[in-house]
Amino acid sequence: MRPRLALLVLMTAAFVGACFNHVVARMSPYHRPKSRAAVSVWDSNDESSASPQQVHVSLVGQDKMRISWITQDSAPPTVEYGKSPGVYQNSSTGTTSSYKYTLYTSGKIHEAVIGPLETNTVYYYRCSSDSSREFSLKTPPAQFPIKFAIVGDLGQTEWTKTTLQHIGQSNYDVMLLPGDLSYADFYQPRWDSFGRLVEPLASQRPWMVTQGNHDVEKIPIIHPHSFTSYNARWRMPYEESGSDSNLYYSFDVAGVHIIMLGSYTDFDPSSAQYKWLQADLGKVDRTRSPWVVVLLHAPWYSSNTAHKGEKESVGMKASMEGLLYQARVDMIFTGHVHAYERFTRVYNEKADDCGPVHITIGDGGNREGLAKSYMDPTPQISVFREASFGHGQLEVVNATHALWTWHRNDNDEAVEADSTWLTSLSSNPGCKV
Repeated sequence: MRPRLALLVLMTAAFVGACFNHVVARMSPYHRPKSRAAVSVWDSNDESSASPQQVHVSLVGQDKMRISWITQDSAPPTVEYGKSPGVYQNSSTGTTSSYKYTLYTSGKIHEAVIGPLETNTVYYYRCSSDSSREFSLKTPPAQFPIKFAIVGDLGQTEWTKTTLQHIGQSNYDVMLLPGDLSYADFYQPRWDSFGRLVEPLASQRPWMVTQGNHDVEKIPIIHPHSFTSYNARWRMPYEESGSDSNLYYSFDVAGVHIIMLGSYTDFDPSSAQYKWLQADLGKVDRTRSPWVVVLLHAPWYSSNTAHKGEKESVGMKASMEGLLYQARVDMIFTGHVHAYERFTRVYNEKADDCGPVHITIGDGGNREGLAKSYMDPTPQISVFREASFGHGQLEVVNATHALWTWHRNDNDEAVEADSTWLTSLSSNPGCKV
């Protein structure tokens, strides 16, 4: 079958399926699952105090990756890597740090940047010269198609484990997480538990994250600094994008420019984040990056009654929505509200063919449960909404078309409940920048 015909068939099938799913969701009763217990992943008795744990990888520039891991005792911050199991032709030595939070002292936090790496290639690696634990990672492709897994508000429950299982089966290239990672909420060992929980996936594919309200962990007088744990454990490539903060940054991968914004740091027009965003959007070359995607935590559009009217949503939208609209951002993914909702292309509260598609994906599986109360009637700009745990997949097929699907965790099966084809704004003659 010819490529154009194949794409047309896929789009038609997806459109019919999306319409069917939308009608079924509106007409059929869906019995939402109950909450599930919190989980904790503790140290293995078989591991030495110098054994690497909580391993995760992230993108650094076009052809490098940062490997991050923790040991309980001192160990060299060295990563050895190669294309065959047990054969490491290359090595990189990085840095070691730690932090204190009230009475808690972290383990030794190591990170090293490896590369240059070939695209779409599997590498095997070990950390701190520990031969007992070998890991593997796959680099993203250099060109379309590319597949993203997207989910927010993960936490650590049995539902989280189900979500992670489904994501692991999706054959994704890059994970995007719009805030609220561990739900440690000041209890620092929960950060360690979260690192162990996600390691099987986060050590194999790049995880790119931004922060949420549960990651702030500021205590007046006792611990007056925000994001101590988040910044120490989940360092993102902010310097490479000209940012002065780990709380907001951007990166490019396979023709997609992705911007991670901070809902819980200054965002008014005089702020460093606003000025950085303005400069970053001005540098985007839509011939090289035809898609622009933004992630932040607190949603600007939501018909759920949870978290309505918060300054992080209302104030940030007032400051930055015009910037993103003028730059023709294609999609904005958020968390915070523990449910799923997809809006049509929208700007200034109204449907707009040149506005971004807003999607709330704060349904990873956190311990606080689902946000089940929605506004009635449904706003016309809200296309699909459902209070269920799940995850999303964004498959960018080429410079003009991408397929978005949302999969609910239905009886531990990843059931596709919502899907739609999207066309890039850069290919729309009426939406030229």
